[in-house]
Amino acid sequence: MPPADQPTASQYTPGYFTPEEWAFINAACDTLIPKDDVGPGAVELGVPQYIDRQMLTPYGDATRWYMQGPFLPAGPEFGYQAKLTPKEQYRIGIRAINAYTRAHFNGKAFADFTAAQRTAFFKGIESGEVKTDDFNFKTFLGHFLLVNVMEGYFGDPSYGGNKDMAAWKMIGYPGVRADYLEFVGEAKPYPYGPVSLYGKRG
Repeated sequence: MPPADQPTASQYTPGYFTPEEWAFINAACDTLIPKDDVGPGAVELGVPQYIDRQMLTPYGDATRWYMQGPFLPAGPEFGYQAKLTPKEQYRIGIRAINAYTRAHFNGKAFADFTAAQRTAFFKGIESGEVKTDDFNFKTFLGHFLLVNVMEGYFGDPSYGGNKDMAAWKMIGYPGVRADYLEFVGEAKPYPYGPVSLYGKRG
């Protein structure tokens, strides 16, 4: 039996993240996919809720991953090679980022940054300019945060993100319709709205 449909809720209390962590998650999601003239932003579509809910699944505890050592440096083709679970990556990562920003930006937490400052900070992590010996910012940003934001934005709304299938509508994705073969290869937009896993139409 499939789990109950849990689309984005207007009133939502995080099940895993603390208030400070929740502020970071919302600010980070807004930075990675902000609302613009192309489409809705990640926060608007409930991506923070998606990430919080994922922390309460087997994914959050990495229960289905091989998590035994040795943990040695390896190329990206070998996937994630560290001892921290996704839950731990978020908890320790958010704490480390806020400690860094408070030490270097007059006591400000990441969530207190302007949009431009948040973008510049993430670019600094990506380039390797912003780093610390205590935690791998690049792994947290690239392997967890960015990936989870994209999942929540473009995934099925039953998982808590992509509210009202707005991301699918934006890119013209038909969702899980049983058959749309006759439209494959057509050089024109798909004419019908998307359908979710639970048969809801957008």
